[in-house]
Amino acid sequence: MPGRREGGGRVGRGERDAVARGARLYEAAQAVAGDHGRAVEAVRAALRPLHDAEVKRELDAIPVARLQDVTEGRLRLGSVEKSGLRTVGGVLEAGPYRLRQIPGVGQRTVDQVLAAARRLSEAAYETVAVHIDVDRPEPGTTALVVALHVLVEAGPDARRAVDRAAALSERLGPLLADAGPATGRIRMLLAGRDKRARALAAVAGIRSLVDEAEQADLPGLFAQASVDLLRGPASDVEAWVDFELRSAEYYSLLAEISGRPPDAAAVEGFLPDGIAERVRAQHLDDSHRRVSLRGYQAFGARFALAQRKVMLGDEMGLGKTVQAIAVLAHLAAEGQSHFLVVCPASVLVNWTREIEARSALRVTVLHGPDRHDAFADWKGRGGVGVTTFDALRGFPAPGGGEVGLLVVDEAHFVKNPQARRSQAVARWAERCERVLFMTGTPMENRVAEFRDLVRMLDPGVAEFLGERDTLAGSVAFRKAVAPVYLRRNQEDVLTELPSLQQTDEWEELSASDEEAYREAVRAGNFMAMRRAAYLRPGKSAKLGRLREIVQEAGENGRKTVVFSHFRDVLGVVEEALAADARVFGPLTGSVPAGRRQRLVDDFAGAPGPAVLLAQIQAAGVGLNLQAASVVVLCEPQIKPTLEHQAVARAHRMGQVRPVRVHRLLATGGVDERLVRMLEDKTRLFDAYARRSAVAEATPDAVDVSDAELARRIVEEEQARLGVTGGRDAAPG
Repeated sequence: MPGRREGGGRVGRGERDAVARGARLYEAAQAVAGDHGRAVEAVRAALRPLHDAEVKRELDAIPVARLQDVTEGRLRLGSVEKSGLRTVGGVLEAGPYRLRQIPGVGQRTVDQVLAAARRLSEAAYETVAVHIDVDRPEPGTTALVVALHVLVEAGPDARRAVDRAAALSERLGPLLADAGPATGRIRMLLAGRDKRARALAAVAGIRSLVDEAEQADLPGLFAQASVDLLRGPASDVEAWVDFELRSAEYYSLLAEISGRPPDAAAVEGFLPDGIAERVRAQHLDDSHRRVSLRGYQAFGARFALAQRKVMLGDEMGLGKTVQAIAVLAHLAAEGQSHFLVVCPASVLVNWTREIEARSALRVTVLHGPDRHDAFADWKGRGGVGVTTFDALRGFPAPGGGEVGLLVVDEAHFVKNPQARRSQAVARWAERCERVLFMTGTPMENRVAEFRDLVRMLDPGVAEFLGERDTLAGSVAFRKAVAPVYLRRNQEDVLTELPSLQQTDEWEELSASDEEAYREAVRAGNFMAMRRAAYLRPGKSAKLGRLREIVQEAGENGRKTVVFSHFRDVLGVVEEALAADARVFGPLTGSVPAGRRQRLVDDFAGAPGPAVLLAQIQAAGVGLNLQAASVVVLCEPQIKPTLEHQAVARAHRMGQVRPVRVHRLLATGGVDERLVRMLEDKTRLFDAYARRSAVAEATPDAVDVSDAELARRIVEEEQARLGVTGGRDAAPG
């Protein structure tokens, strides 16, 4: 039925349908916001009693004498202490009535004491953080982990949906209110001229918004997010297993929801106000990204976008790779088609897997004998090319504007301007409008090397960077390099420190490694297969990556523990590290128990960085390696409990700083098969067993069929490589 004109306006079925569509979209947006709000409130409800208990413990540990500091020594507390109230917590619990009963304590003193105690209490509420102890799950922490699990499982898509819903509701709500008269002919007739005009304009706005939302599939995004957020809570064990696998994501959410963000200046790397403001204003598109960012990570990505050619120098463990992927994803959303990542060969596989897992971007490996064909394919089809420093030298430098972003990982590898790899990177950096150098090695005290790196990014900044800048102190240095350099430290930006961060370091075996591995497979020797990557140290890919990890840990003042099942592997590692690090051990089964502890004590007491080598069976149980914050596992263990127990020896010191675990794995062989087979075991059973007293005492109790697993792997590898020979598959 055609619509009628009413005072210059027309209303009909089309207008009513447009308003109805807008109302449905608005309801869906409001629903997903409400579902998310309830999930967040569930976390807050679980967190509240845990936080209150932590605050109480903190206050119960503060002696009454501290109240003197708060009041600058004006209080006389002798009578209070003699009454048995020895802590600030005790004073608050006693309250004004009991305090007033203490001989010699008047009302004025009571008021002053309580006021000072409350100030300390408020400070504790602001600063105390809840730590989740995976080794001692209690009902309270379990409830918190289960509540967080809902939001972590919903993932970045749910957060994206909530953000889109909020923006849409803000625009759609007023339009729906103005469009009210257009929902019926009588209402339109009774409305005044101005209201009719506003109603028809609002209908047009609603129609445009709804069409835009449907093109972006926002109704589908909202619906899926609501489903994910309303999904029933996980079982306790399932939630704990997921927490172990993704603890950083849980802690990130916890920090956000608890409202205790890190210091803003620290998040922003203490940049000058002008640069920080420009970075904050930089939009960051997440449509091609599959991972949520912490606040400091989002700032790092924005810094790279706003400043165009920069060096990200965050301390190891803060997620530089994720920040780079966020930049790549943003530029892809803006229409850029070609990107290049240059990195050491030891992390090439990791880069490939991280980009595939955390973004929707296409990845091409430009490495190996077919690298030139791969390069031609990348140039034609676009995406992210991942190559090595040495391979880069063989590729022609791009034309201007051809590459959207050049990422150079471990950029300190090109600090020598005379090296050919440095010259190749410099040529590419000059031709690219955007460049992101990344290094976890602090460069502040190496001005000459730092200046050479900065010169590739901004010759003007390099020209004015001199020795005086570092001599004047870190503030002056940061100001001088602020246009191109951003560095944050763990203790500055992780208010809720993840107790454990685990990284699988996938390495491509060198030709020499492959040859040694093939010989072990032909012999049917499972244990030789597991340590083949270390048999020829001069060309060992795993050993090269291990040295990089230890070197970076040392540069950041951190101690490292290196575990292996094999004594001969530890011998190879000791020889490789001896020239560059202070090495203790190896701690093996033949070392008497008393001597083991002395080794650990010497390692812990050594000033500065150090490395402890340990056979995993000997050090996995009974020792607390509290000084170590970096752990390297030379190979995957056939008994997963040995890995968990070994890591737990260092994990216990995670109260001070997070523990970073690197598991060295080789692609395409025994490591990959072993990892996959072990993952196929029932995760929930493994998680339960790891927490049981039996598992702690006797790892063999929960690891079964090791010999059968070894035989299967040997047979499959012999079939894959087309070799046969002797068989000696026992796991040992």
